[in-house]
This record gives sequence, structure tokens and C-alpha cells, in this order.
Amino acid sequence: MSKNNQLFLAIIGGGAFIVMVLFLAVLSIIGNGSGVISGSFGDTVAIIPVQGEIGYTQSDMLGGSVVTPQSVTEGITQAEEDISVSAIVLDINSPGGTPVASEEIMNAVKNSQKPVVVWISDTGTSGAYLAASPADKIYASPSSIVGSIGVILSITDLSTLYQKIGVNQYSIKAGEYKDMGASYRNLTPEETKMLQEMVDEDYEFFIKMVAENRDLDINYVREIAEGKIYTGTQAKKLKLIDETGDRDDAIDSAAKLGGIKGEYNIVTITPPETFSDVLTGYSANFAYSLGKGIGSLLNQDSLESSVDYKIH
Repeated sequence: MSKNNQLFLAIIGGGAFIVMVLFLAVLSIIGNGSGVISGSFGDTVAIIPVQGEIGYTQSDMLGGSVVTPQSVTEGITQAEEDISVSAIVLDINSPGGTPVASEEIMNAVKNSQKPVVVWISDTGTSGAYLAASPADKIYASPSSIVGSIGVILSITDLSTLYQKIGVNQYSIKAGEYKDMGASYRNLTPEETKMLQEMVDEDYEFFIKMVAENRDLDINYVREIAEGKIYTGTQAKKLKLIDETGDRDDAIDSAAKLGGIKGEYNIVTITPPETFSDVLTGYSANFAYSLGKGIGSLLNQDSLESSVDYKIH
């Protein structure tokens, strides 16, 4: 065989090898992410992790875990569209999060076309409990922390400290309430009333949704709410959950609700992370840090930066 033919065959073989590697890489990404779910017709339970604080931001730069409503709702949609999946389990370990993000997950659970069972491991409180409340069944470990039905708006007043260390801070504003919640002054009585009304409104909505989703009397929910936390055993007695048990119990329950008889497959749906996603994440974090560094010089005492408003 001539050298030219050998070179030609080497190029063809090398090209085929590269194509095969790329093909296997794509299959790997799809299999590990939220692509094709293997399994026979209707014999699979899909597990969607909800691990960490609920919000619209990505995981913070210090490594804290943040669950976005998009990742959960897309996971539910994928499970609904896959004919091999008959039921869904939300694996929750979360202290809650922002009101709107938690409500978005709650609506996705409520509107699911397939049975949804929630299993609460260590914690399923506040916004996380709101998200779980419309599930067909809620399981928790006897020692899980459940509940904390309440809303908190945290504001920091550092004016006395500033005076002691000789810091004088001012703002130039347009709008009487633009610096409401700024760290260099306390709230006025009118501002306190205004913010309290906002918190009370969200709290009443929280209570109403739990009562509706759990088929409980609203006055009963108001009585057991008040931000109180309960163990899984206590939560069952109070009808905040349906059963105490472990993760396998929740999965078995989901399989039965999905009409699966006998053995079943389990698949975990997590958001896929491509190389592009990694680059985008680094870019977003860098831009955020840079913008925060610049913006903090102007906005560090605005309501947006000094007020922490969450269902916690």
C-alpha cells in the first residue's frame, strides 16, 4: 500500500474516531442532564432535586446552592412529556427563598399532569414548604424540620455605628421613600407601616395557599402558622404532611400513584451543564461582581441592597 493511501486511510479513520467521540459525548450530556430518559412505557419514577435556597439567581460565588424555579419547572415539564415516566418525586432539602420563585414552583407542582410526591429530607420550610404544599402526597422523615409558614423582611440600621466611627453618609434622592431601608437611618413610622402591610399581605397569601393546597381550614392554618417549625412527626399530626418515612417510601408511593405495578426504574432529572453554561456562569459572576463593586458605591444603602425579603 502506497504512503498516500496509508495517509488517506489514517485521515478517514481519525475523522471517524473524532465523530464517534463527539457522538458519545453528546449522548453523555443528554443522559446526565435533562435529555432522553431511558425506560419502558410508564415504568419510571422521575426524581427532581430541590436542594438549597430558592431564588432566581445562580449559585453564589461562595459555593452556596441556589435552586431556580426554571430548573424545577423544566424538570417537571420534561417528566410530563416523557412517556416512560408515570410519576414525579420532588426531593426537597431547602429553607425556602424568595416569595415569587417559591410560588412559581408551587404552581408547577399544582399544574402537573402526572402525580407528584414530595419527600422532605433535613428541611422543607417556608418557601420550600409552599412549593411542596400542592403535591399529591408529602413525606418527611420523623426528624425533618417542616413548616415555618411566615414571611420576614430584614432591615439593618447602622446609623449608631456610623456615628461612633465617624462615618457620615448621605443620599441625594428623588422620591420621598427612595432610601427606605437605608442602613444610615431608621425607618419612619409611616415606612414601617407600609412595609408591614406588604409583609402581612404576603403572609395571608401564604396561609391561603397552604389551606387551599392541603384542603385545610384557613383559620386552622393561621393558628398553626406564625413561623413555627415542626418535626416531621409533629407536621403529620398537624396535617402539614401526609406520611413520615424515608426517600424510598416516597418513591414507592409515587410509583403506586402513577399506576406502576411491580418493579420500576428511577431517574434523576437535573439541569444539564454544558461547556457553554460554565463559560456563561463565570462571565455572569464576573460581571455581577464588577457591577456590585461599582454600584455599591452609589446604591449600598438603597432598599434593594440593604433589605432581605424572603419567605424564611
